Amino acid sequence: MLAEANATLWPGLITVSALILYFVVTLNVGRARGKYKISPPQMSGNPDFERVVRVQQNTVEQLILFLPALWLFAQFISPIWAAGIGAVWIIGRILFAWGYYQAAEKRAVGFGISSLATLALLGGSLTGIIMSLLKFYQL
Repeated sequence: MLAEANATLWPGLITVSALILYFVVTLNVGRARGKYKISPPQMSGNPDFERVVRVQQNTVEQLILFLPALWLFAQFISPIWAAGIGAVWIIGRILFAWGYYQAAEKRAVGFGISSLATLALLGGSLTGIIMSLLKFYQL
């Protein structure tokens, strides 16, 4: 039981960290609404506000790929490596947000880092699943 719990500690920490990051960028939308005087349900009207909204929207879009890939990688390859790659994803998302808040063209580095991390998790997950299937069926 303890060994199983230890295997999920690091990916669990990364999951919580990613969700906290999402919570923060969501709070930033609320703060930007006040700063730029954009009342709900409006989603446009000031380019600075729109960039803050895009960070939040893009982050939730990326979470849909990232979280299952993180846990599949942890299950089929390594929980420690999954957490390490997941930490890179979080750093990439922070750089993405930080850059995008300043100017749209400054988001590319963070987007690239987080996208590569997601691709590594997806590719590793697929590889691990295929290897497990081959081992199971002794092919």
